[in-house]
Amino acid sequence: MAGWFAHGIAAGIRTTRFPRRREEAAGVTPGLPQSTRIGARAGEVASRCPTGALVAQGEEVAFDARRCIHCYRCVRGVETPVRWSEGYEWTLRPEGDRAGLRQAGVGEVAERPFAFEPPFRRSINILVMDAGDCGACLSEVRQLTAPQYNLHRLGFFITPTPRNADLLLVVGPVTDAMRHPLLSAWEAMPTPKRILAVGACALTGSIFGPSFVSGAGVGDLLPVDLEVPGSPPPPLAILHALLVLSGRLELSGSPGAGTMAGEGD
Repeated sequence: MAGWFAHGIAAGIRTTRFPRRREEAAGVTPGLPQSTRIGARAGEVASRCPTGALVAQGEEVAFDARRCIHCYRCVRGVETPVRWSEGYEWTLRPEGDRAGLRQAGVGEVAERPFAFEPPFRRSINILVMDAGDCGACLSEVRQLTAPQYNLHRLGFFITPTPRNADLLLVVGPVTDAMRHPLLSAWEAMPTPKRILAVGACALTGSIFGPSFVSGAGVGDLLPVDLEVPGSPPPPLAILHALLVLSGRLELSGSPGAGTMAGEGD
């Protein structure tokens, strides 16, 4: 024990330098599959995916990042595995039409810039809501406050009340029991406000929804601004989305590399 204590004192706290510098440490991301031309076995490989994240299109396996649960069936135990990306810049814009949300009584859902305006970018309070999460994505979100990531250094702060929140970060597929609390929290938040859906369940319902007790993600209920795929996504992927929402990183448009926009940190 004394040896480990001495080692900790000597090494100090090593906080990631992201976004100033790309994080290359081992284990910071599980990566994501990529669309791959496989050949005659494309249908066989795609059929191994339990969530429909892989779809055979001729001799190519197309990949939908929003549905991936990191089961690795597409790379393990197959003769021709799909390509794999080791990045963590996974931030996505939501798919589909938001018009249905008006009919659901959520209120006006006008198209708006997903990033906060400049006066609000340097201090963003985040309300984290568990909408039926299994615990995996919520655990990754908690890591953001640890010394290794220290989101406070970038002007992001966790708040327990919606009345002080600028951003609603949601994990889980939105169970029936959490529909009303989620809507109430969103209504109580002051404007300008944004929504970030984190994890495959929050994006699509994953293996839990839609069902008789669960929805198909946050987007069926509220106007999501940005999404972070993965099950669970690593802390750096979530941090990347927060920086995109703050306007300090540019959205790449697909799980790939993001670049610094204008102001540094």
